[in-house]
Amino acid sequence: METRRRSVVKAVIWNAIGFSVMTLVGFLATGSASVGGVMALVNTGLGFVTYLIYERVWAGISWGRVHV
Repeated sequence: METRRRSVVKAVIWNAIGFSVMTLVGFLATGSASVGGVMALVNTGLGFVTYLIYERVWAGISWGRVHV
């Protein structure tokens, strides 16, 4: 089982990567750094919460795990 702290750290790192990518995509799509930044912030916030919920749900599912 994965600890909550590990899930949070994974989510923070993943979202930092996603934020960087989304900022670039938003800038390229709109030509505006501020609009691209807002798009990235909204996306990152929603993605962070969704990812944490997803990870915690899967942490409680034993299907597909091999217990040694």
